[in-house]
Amino acid sequence: MDKGRLRWRARRGTRELDAMLGGWLDERFEQADEAQRQAFDELLDTQDPELWDWMMGHARPDRADWQIIIDDIRARHRL
Repeated sequence: MDKGRLRWRARRGTRELDAMLGGWLDERFEQADEAQRQAFDELLDTQDPELWDWMMGHARPDRADWQIIIDDIRARHRL
């Protein structure tokens, strides 16, 4: 999986989402297994408003693998 392509896709419309998604990519991607890497790639297909709601804890994704990534991001940012 091309980390450079993921970096480009992790860039969003807000600085906050950029920091959250880019931070996970920088700090967790290398240790993630292939399933988590694939889940992150697929998570990036989600629209920003939905991602924001998940990050802020206003909603939860249907996929458990996405929720694990969201929970990790929220914990890192103390949300």
